[in-house]
Amino acid sequence: MKMRAVSPRAWGAPENLVPVEVDRPEPGLTEVLVRVHAAGVNPVDWKTRAEGAFGTWGDTPILGYDVSGVVEEVGPGVTLYAPGDEVFGMPRFPEQAGGYAEFVAAPARRFAPKPAGVDHVQAAALPLAALTAWQGLVETAGLRAGQRVLIHAAAGGVGHLAVQIAKAHGAYVIGTARAEKHDFLRGLGADELVDYTRVDFTEAVRDVDIVLDGVGGAYGTRSVEVLRPGGHLVTLPDPGGLPDTGLARERGIHTGWTVVEPDRLGLLEIARLVDEGRLRAEIDTVLPLEDAAKAHAYGERGRTRGKIVLRVAD
Repeated sequence: MKMRAVSPRAWGAPENLVPVEVDRPEPGLTEVLVRVHAAGVNPVDWKTRAEGAFGTWGDTPILGYDVSGVVEEVGPGVTLYAPGDEVFGMPRFPEQAGGYAEFVAAPARRFAPKPAGVDHVQAAALPLAALTAWQGLVETAGLRAGQRVLIHAAAGGVGHLAVQIAKAHGAYVIGTARAEKHDFLRGLGADELVDYTRVDFTEAVRDVDIVLDGVGGAYGTRSVEVLRPGGHLVTLPDPGGLPDTGLARERGIHTGWTVVEPDRLGLLEIARLVDEGRLRAEIDTVLPLEDAAKAHAYGERGRTRGKIVLRVAD
């Protein structure tokens, strides 16, 4: 059987993403076949499309990690799900998951039940970005109630979810973002905001326990200045070399590059927060699957508020 998908005819520009028809995957041992209703778009997608250097790709490369949909078939040994179950997940990262397609086959435990109170578009916006925030804040930095957390790029896909996850854990949340996004972030619970286009955050912020750096570059090294002794700097973009300053060593500050991993238990926690009304994905734009090239071009401008999602099925 065949299915619709989007594939880059060559690594490079957004317009290289074109609709294709490929064989529908079959679920193997412990795998499920999911009919995709929506697929999230993430920076790793357009960075991969531009360079082709991230992950392991099939002979028809299909981008996309975030999916939400309905189980179509279950492979041998699967007991978690049955056909008709609604699920969401980030399967196979960083290898090819093939989310920009009508069907995805992947290990059953790379998915979790879709939060009941949201639709597939909302659910597809969550896995990679929310797991990145969850693993960085809760698991890597050991977030606790009462701590002060600084989130760079707070209005972005990861950032706006990190704000909510930190607040759900009782933290005092400071975010960097352009002034026009401050009201949005206050609505998500941010306690303090810094317009990085007008104010140097190192002069405005002090005594932070955790920095979640979604910007990279010099932001990591400069963030060491605002951390308390023993604090955590969690870097998300490939840093090309982590900060190794005398100040970090002197203060016992933990620095490290965090890469998101598929995580069913993390997805269950994220779904719980969604169902409790404490976490929601802001949807910037929804486009049909065939317009993946437009989605990438838009995302690369760096002005999105929240997430871009491709609608695959109604």
